[in-house]
Amino acid sequence: MKPANEAVLDAFLGLVADKGVAAVTLRDVAQTAGLGFADLYRLYPDKVALVAAFMARVDAEVLAGTPGQSDPEETARDRLFDTMMRRYDALRPHKAALRAIRLGVQRDPMLALALAPALRRSMAAMLEAAGVPSDGLAGALRQNGLLALHYALARVFDQDDTGDLSKTMAALDGRLKTAEKWAQLFDKYVKTPDPKRPPPGPESPAA
Repeated sequence: MKPANEAVLDAFLGLVADKGVAAVTLRDVAQTAGLGFADLYRLYPDKVALVAAFMARVDAEVLAGTPGQSDPEETARDRLFDTMMRRYDALRPHKAALRAIRLGVQRDPMLALALAPALRRSMAAMLEAAGVPSDGLAGALRQNGLLALHYALARVFDQDDTGDLSKTMAALDGRLKTAEKWAQLFDKYVKTPDPKRPPPGPESPAA
């Protein structure tokens, strides 16, 4: 028998896939999961909590497949490619629900705003799993970049009916190569000293 939280998430995803986010109520979820409304409310007080729990479950599945030791021959792009493909493998059984959630977010700005922290946590987890720092200003930029990439691949992933998600793999590889080039240019720009500014002298406060 499934734990109550898992049964609730499965019920929610099935209902959302059939009816869309806006049409699903917490009472619908409770009835489908065979749970009392108060018991459901203690677990998930709103639909935002349910979507966030779904993302957290996907994150956990992806992270469970992360190797304990990194291969020194792999680049950060290689590791991020592997991590994101594990994510798409985990999402594949829930394509219909994922499409409905994405549509719900597009139609409801408040839902999009409420889910933003959970989305950022997911992208930060993917970066860390790939050995890419996700903290600080640079980390925030990486999170935003990965989230934009994830959105850009949504249509490809939705329409990818290949057994090994080869269309998604090809699109992801191309996007990551482009992102890597931009990151290298950004790093070069940031690390290049300003030729108009002389280095600090021994008495300078910056020295």
